[in-house]
Amino acid sequence: MRKVGILGGTFNPPHVGHLIMANEVLYALKLDEVRFMPNAVPPHKKLDGNVSDESRRRMTELAIEGNDSFLLETIEMNRSGTSYTIDTMRELIHKEPDTSFYFIIGADMIEYLPKWHEIDELMKLITFVGVKRPGYSTDTPYPVMLIETPEIHLSSTVLRKKAAHGEPLLYLLPDGVIRYIKENGLYGAE
Repeated sequence: MRKVGILGGTFNPPHVGHLIMANEVLYALKLDEVRFMPNAVPPHKKLDGNVSDESRRRMTELAIEGNDSFLLETIEMNRSGTSYTIDTMRELIHKEPDTSFYFIIGADMIEYLPKWHEIDELMKLITFVGVKRPGYSTDTPYPVMLIETPEIHLSSTVLRKKAAHGEPLLYLLPDGVIRYIKENGLYGAE
């Protein structure tokens, strides 16, 4: 049975916090791979920054470049409508019945679990893996496997604002992502 981690998000932009979280879970659980899965229409938040799905997909590719254990999963971007995790995981399990899926979430999403679409059914299909995030609780009535990782207080929202104000992004984003943001003038960057 293969063990595959799924790290979903808007990746608007993908940052080092995402990479560290994925890498720590990969090794802690001895996963075969971690798939970064940009969502098309997240049910819990509006996409900020007027960035196309294609740009978020490309930035995610650039962020994971060079790590053979990190892959891009475009299942949600290829499907129209709201990206509900239950629908995605049902589809992945149908396509890959010999795979155990570990859905990686930060503490902000652990707090939000009671509001997830069909959460009780989803709990039967996958294992949730949570990582701590400064300012968020990991308390939940749901079974979540907690993995110790370095806690980084970093968000895509903060990085979009830094880009818009011309502030440095070095060491916060992979170099390829920084170049892509600048070359394409994303988030008001010059």
